[in-house]
Amino acid sequence: MATSARQLLAVVSCFFGLFAGSASSRGDVLTLGDADFDYLATEHDTMLVKFYAPWCGHCKKLAPEFEKAAGKLKGSVQLAKVDCTAQGDTCSRFGVSGYPTLKIFRNGRDWASYDGPRSADGIFEYMSKQTGPDSLRLLNGDDLQNFIRHYDGSIVGLFSGEDSSGLADFLKAAALLRDQFRFAHTTRTELAQPYGLRTEGVLLFRPPRLANPFEDGVVVLRDFGSIPSLRRFLRDNVFGLCPHMTFENKDRLRAGDLLTAFYHVDYQHNVAGTNYWRNRVMKVASGYVGRGLSFSVANLVDFRAELEDEFGVGTADGGELPVVTIRTKAGHKFAMREEFTRDGASLARFLEHYFARRLKRYIKSEPVPDRNVGAVQAVVAESFDAVVNQPDKDVLVLFYSPSCSHCKKMEPVYVDLAETLAADGNMVVAKMNAVGNDVPAVYNVQGYPTIYLAPAGKKDEPVLYQGGRELRDYLGFLRRWRRADSSGIKREL
Repeated sequence: MATSARQLLAVVSCFFGLFAGSASSRGDVLTLGDADFDYLATEHDTMLVKFYAPWCGHCKKLAPEFEKAAGKLKGSVQLAKVDCTAQGDTCSRFGVSGYPTLKIFRNGRDWASYDGPRSADGIFEYMSKQTGPDSLRLLNGDDLQNFIRHYDGSIVGLFSGEDSSGLADFLKAAALLRDQFRFAHTTRTELAQPYGLRTEGVLLFRPPRLANPFEDGVVVLRDFGSIPSLRRFLRDNVFGLCPHMTFENKDRLRAGDLLTAFYHVDYQHNVAGTNYWRNRVMKVASGYVGRGLSFSVANLVDFRAELEDEFGVGTADGGELPVVTIRTKAGHKFAMREEFTRDGASLARFLEHYFARRLKRYIKSEPVPDRNVGAVQAVVAESFDAVVNQPDKDVLVLFYSPSCSHCKKMEPVYVDLAETLAADGNMVVAKMNAVGNDVPAVYNVQGYPTIYLAPAGKKDEPVLYQGGRELRDYLGFLRRWRRADSSGIKREL
């Protein structure tokens, strides 16, 4: 009887395998398709799905990191992928319009877009926070100490009882923000007394490894009353005076103007040595609080390519002294050329020059063309303002990579477009090598080719082109945009 049951199970498994057709697992990433997505997705409490196209360069770059992350998350979070060139119904159903698109599913339901890091470690850290309770319940002092003794920061809510309205709001906030922070809660309010909190409130424990003499390791929110108030509290306090910047948090730190000291940061094996230089940065930074500039430290090895390519800073010697840069929200970049001194005097001079606007920006740029003889204007970083930001011109600018096959394929049509519009005195058609030149921050170039329209009088609000790549598609886009121009001027091509 047992043998017959096993044989029957084998036949049923074979049948469902043939029926699914597209479902397979190579490595730890599950491959899903139109026939089996709903059936298999509901089997997993939490699943991260990558919607991709085989020809997509960004997808190819992500693939090995995604596979590594799947191995690290095995048993807790399932990673899966859907080829949108072959499984169009599924991709259309979930509104996939670009590649790669990553979405988090819970019990088969589209729960949230994934907007975290794209490295294996980053995906692991981000998705690990998607498992387990939104907020861990703490029963005693040992639970509290074990929770806050962590590599990352910890947020703990203290409430008078299980029926507290504050607790209900705190748990809602934890559900919304669990991908960014670690949450725990307790009704044992006496646990907060050593930290100066005797009633309901929230404690933010900064990571123990970042303890320093310039700021408190615990920050108290006494008047927690809503989710927005908690968001503001975390936004203003979670990073502290000088956080550790990584690939995973760099975008959040760079939301404003940021100074970073790059050196051999290693909080796994050399906490004391890492904090030796960090404390010297913080000593100087503490004198500039409230002046619109944030501070951080980062591992030079991790960001070496970025330093050399984006700041022109040579780091091949791997010296002991920190390399210091400033990157503003507007995309302006500055590098400290003077050697970092242990007393912090050189860093202080660099900051004084920065705030006095005496520093020269670093701009990565190809040489300005001697002359533009073609219909398409060649633009480099040094000439971007002169060509693209002409206040009275509508400028269509193509951002490309010299090695991009799609860019090469569309080039003849783009030239035809420029020749067609040559008689229009209000229009300029341009192109820029986005690999060899700095792209202004207002242009979000994630892949090639990318085309933007920089409208006259609205250079800070460029319009992303998302249409087809035939001449009629470009012309139709420009006609429609000009008709909808908020200035009310009806200009026809």
